[in-house]
Amino acid sequence: MTNRRRIALWAASLPILVVGALLVGRYPTTGLMNPLLLQSDALALRLVVSLRAPRVVAAMLVGAGLGMSGVVLQMLFGNPLVEPGLIGVSQGSAFGAALLLVAFAPPLWAVQIAAMAGAVAGLLISYRIARRIRFGGWTLRLVLAGIAVSALFSAGVGLVKFVADPTNELPAITFWLLGGLSATTWSRLIQIVPLLVPALLIVSLRAWRINVLATEDRVAFSLGSTPARERLLLLAAVTAITGALVSISGIVGWVGLLVPHAARRLAGADSRRSIPVAALLGALFVLASDTIARTLIPGEIPLGVVTSLFGALGFVALLSRNAVRIVR
Repeated sequence: MTNRRRIALWAASLPILVVGALLVGRYPTTGLMNPLLLQSDALALRLVVSLRAPRVVAAMLVGAGLGMSGVVLQMLFGNPLVEPGLIGVSQGSAFGAALLLVAFAPPLWAVQIAAMAGAVAGLLISYRIARRIRFGGWTLRLVLAGIAVSALFSAGVGLVKFVADPTNELPAITFWLLGGLSATTWSRLIQIVPLLVPALLIVSLRAWRINVLATEDRVAFSLGSTPARERLLLLAAVTAITGALVSISGIVGWVGLLVPHAARRLAGADSRRSIPVAALLGALFVLASDTIARTLIPGEIPLGVVTSLFGALGFVALLSRNAVRIVR
């Protein structure tokens, strides 16, 4: 089977998975709901429309956004191991949300804002530190700065957890960091639209430029690009995407690392093809993981645990098949 047919098969499986995710659950009995029940049971209809549907949309957005962000970062940095957490974005979001949860008793929308602010702070601090490093190229300096900032924010999260009230605040922080979409509603999704949609449009419309920006600066400049400005724009867009999505899902690991490799294996290294394929595969991966997380046991497994488990296994499978490709 050719890669083009594989991509078409994955695309065709997405609506099937969406329908399955909407109907599978514990009402009225454990298993798959009869679609005809939606016409006669008002509670079943409300359950699907108000609870499962926003969760399905959120899962697809999280997967697509993190997958696209991973492709952009890996190509800009020329490193197949880069993902949003490496430049301080994910850890900044975690620190912002954790700090607010301890300092106040905030509503969910306030936690979202704090997480997005933390993501922006992570990128800005990494950028300022990278400007002060006096050796290596810009890409190396930003990666090194991101590693340091990620460690600082991780230490901050640990300190916040240490001083948190163990009966109330600590469980809230812990479950948020593990990731999950159980609290997703249509209103929470609408709140991130003003930030998320423009950022996704920037990445989608500038996908063709990422191939140029993945080259050395002098090559990109000779092809009519302004590397520093365009990379900063794309980094800002990736930060906005990650911050907005992490604010509703918590930390969902391995999506931004695994999905880009799978996308390049199917579509090649050309960002014009690998970015939309990464969005498709990411949406499938997170939606399937979330459906498993909420239906496998009577309780609910944190989404980040499921994505980390399957992500690590998938990455090992790609490594064993020599499918991890250098992006330059």
